[in-house]
Amino acid sequence: MSLRIVVCVKYVPDATGDRHFAEDLTVDRDDVDGLLSELDEYAVEQALRIADEADDAEITVLTVGPEDAKDALRKALSMGADKAVHVEDDDLHGTDALGTSLVLAKAVEKTGYDLVVCGMASTDGTMGVLPAMLAERLGVPQVSLLSEVSVADGTVTGRRDGDTATEQLQARLPAVVSVTDQSGEARYPSFKGIMAAKKKPVTSWDLEDLEIESDEVGLEGAWTAVDGATERPARTAGTIVKDEGEGGKQLAEFLAGQKFI
Repeated sequence: MSLRIVVCVKYVPDATGDRHFAEDLTVDRDDVDGLLSELDEYAVEQALRIADEADDAEITVLTVGPEDAKDALRKALSMGADKAVHVEDDDLHGTDALGTSLVLAKAVEKTGYDLVVCGMASTDGTMGVLPAMLAERLGVPQVSLLSEVSVADGTVTGRRDGDTATEQLQARLPAVVSVTDQSGEARYPSFKGIMAAKKKPVTSWDLEDLEIESDEVGLEGAWTAVDGATERPARTAGTIVKDEGEGGKQLAEFLAGQKFI
C-alpha cells in the first residue's frame, strides 16, 4: 500500500520586503512579494527523502491562503512533490493558528494520509505551535523538532537535538512530525522539475468543501487578536565619538544612557 505523505506549507511575505499591517491589523500581503516559507522547504525535502526510501509513496503538498499561495505549491511541486491541495476562501482572512489548524486537519482528513510533515515554524508568524495543534485535532501522535527523520515498518523515527541532550523518538503511523532547518539542505528545483510542476494536479477547496462554518475561522472566529501596532521609527544618524582621551568614558556613558549596561 502506498505511503501517503502530506506536507503542510505556507505562503509568506518576503522577509526582505517592506512588511506592514493593513487597516484591520492583519498583515498586508498585497503590497509585498510572497514565497514558500523557507522553513517549509525543509519539510518538503524530508518528505521527498522518505518517499525515495519507500517502496511506494505519494506526496501531497497542502496550503491555506489566497490565490497567490499557489506559487508556494508550485515551488514544492517543482522540488518533486506529486500533487497539491489549495484551500482558498475569502472568509479565511484573519484566521489565527487555531483556526488554521482546524482547516488543515479537515483538509488532511479529506486528502487521506499516513504521515503529515511540517516545518518547525513559519517565517512570518514564527509561532511553531501548529504541528501540535494539528496532531491534537487529528487524534494522532506528534514527533516535533526533528533534525533527522525516517519511516519504516509503519513507524516514524526521529532525532531531536536540544541544548543539553539528544533524544531518539518513535511513533506509530499515522502521525504528525515537524522538522528543523538542521534536517538537511532543501534541493533546488531543476528545469525539468519546474516544467513538470506545471502539469501536476492542484485541487482547490473552500470552507464548504471542508464542512467548516465561516464563524469558526477568520477574524470573527480567531482566539487571538492584535490590539494595536506602531510603525518602526525611521533610522536616524548614529552618535559619533571622537576619541581624544575620553572615548572610553563617553562610550560607557552612552551605553548607560541606553540602559545597555
